[in-house]
Amino acid sequence: MVGKLYLVPTPIGNLEDITLRALRILKEVDVILAEDTRQSIKLLKHYEIEKTLIPYHMHNEHRELQRFVKMLEDGKNLALISDAGTPAISDPGFLIVRECLRNEIAVECLPGATAFVPALVNSGLPSDSFCFEGFLPEKKGRQTMLKKLCEEERTIIIYESPHRLLKTLQQFKEYFGDDRQVSVSRELTKMFEETVNGTITELIAHFSVKPVKGEIVMVIAGKKS
Repeated sequence: MVGKLYLVPTPIGNLEDITLRALRILKEVDVILAEDTRQSIKLLKHYEIEKTLIPYHMHNEHRELQRFVKMLEDGKNLALISDAGTPAISDPGFLIVRECLRNEIAVECLPGATAFVPALVNSGLPSDSFCFEGFLPEKKGRQTMLKKLCEEERTIIIYESPHRLLKTLQQFKEYFGDDRQVSVSRELTKMFEETVNGTITELIAHFSVKPVKGEIVMVIAGKKS
């Protein structure tokens, strides 16, 4: 019997935000592939799950891909988890899913936590139609992407690191104008969770005087048609 690959979402902050089904799968599989084993072990210890953990991240996924496919073909059931949220959403996962499907290996993605959904809802911006861009290019292609996004009429969602937040807001001001509505959510589900809504100019002023920490989701209003 060929094994199955499970993509298991993990909490983005609060450890209570994991489903009963996710816990069952993590207990039943033979091996867990983890983006950062040091981070994942905290979750597994919290729920008293003892499993073999193997690193699977952006630096080794090409090299180790066939090894994991062989394990699945040999009948092992594998779970893939990222540091937080749903695998393959701005995290490793796409390559192994594609390779499994090419080799007719079953893949099952469980529903669960992802950061951009609560950020979108908290923003108060239209959520009936939106585009998710993940992390913008840091250098090459960044200006091209910003020129494209400033014409986007749907609500835009991106991820950003705290040390680039102000720079990104200033670039938004340059390409989108002063008054475009933006929402910044950080530390979602954690003790110091915060969502700040306002114009680009207002958010630049806010975050210029307040140190920024934690994972960040930015939600930007689309261009008015």
